[in-house]
This record gives sequence, structure tokens and C-alpha cells, in this order.
Amino acid sequence: MSVLACNRRNCENIMCDRLSNTHGYICDECFEELVKSGVKTDIEEFMNTLKPETLQEDIVRRMFKAEFRLT
Repeated sequence: MSVLACNRRNCENIMCDRLSNTHGYICDECFEELVKSGVKTDIEEFMNTLKPETLQEDIVRRMFKAEFRLT
């Protein structure tokens, strides 16, 4: 049995129940963001973008990792 993971780049949500035969699974969070992005949004391009909180978290993580290096 598969976990039905969201197919959006770097999205870690699982148990998604929305499925596109072309783009795969999408979680409710990503689906709502897609809807808000408007009717002219390119779905393939959207699925290849990072979720905003993921992008922000990555930036902050890199900043703190630079300050607190592993020894």
C-alpha cells in the first residue's frame, strides 16, 4: 500500500486524497495554495515550486547552520 504522498516538490505531507493523472497527488495545503494562485497558474510549474514555509525554513536553517557549525 502506498502512502499517497503529495507530489509537490519538497512537500512532506502524506495521506493525500486528491489525485491528478498528470501531476500525481496533492495535499489539501498545496491544493488551497494552488486555488489561491488563480486560474492562469501553470500546474506543472506550481508543483515544482517550494511551499513558502519550506523555502523560509530552508533560508533560516542555512543561516543558523552557518553560525552553529557541527563539530
